[in-house]
Amino acid sequence: MQESESGGRVLQNREWHKVDGASANAIAALKSLAPVNLPESYYSLLTFSNGGEGPLAVQPLWLQLYPAEEAAQIERDGTFREFFEGLFVIGGNGGGEAVAFDLRENAPYPLVAFDMTNIDLEESVRPIAPSFDAALDLIGRDEQ
Repeated sequence: MQESESGGRVLQNREWHKVDGASANAIAALKSLAPVNLPESYYSLLTFSNGGEGPLAVQPLWLQLYPAEEAAQIERDGTFREFFEGLFVIGGNGGGEAVAFDLRENAPYPLVAFDMTNIDLEESVRPIAPSFDAALDLIGRDEQ
């Protein structure tokens, strides 16, 4: 099964505003910039839908997944590195919160949301799911 098929299967029958999938080059570039080996399921989702958006069953209740190129650019530029060290941003909620892998934890790296205006990580970082695979169960679904 191709990666794009597995990403599509995961979101089948869910509310997800899909865009065309990421190119192999975009995925390779993102992998080369990621400071750790991120889950293959994340790359599979990008291969299916390079960005996109939909409901999230937990806070922050909406996910705008950044395209591979944008996630790579954020990492390349170090946009969040100074104040949000250890968080690898992959999206947001469209309203001031970012969604990121928490690389301060061990693999499989929890998915978290944080308030981009509050640099107190203890206060602003909130868990979404213990892993990206667990987060996939929440994407495209309304609040539980």
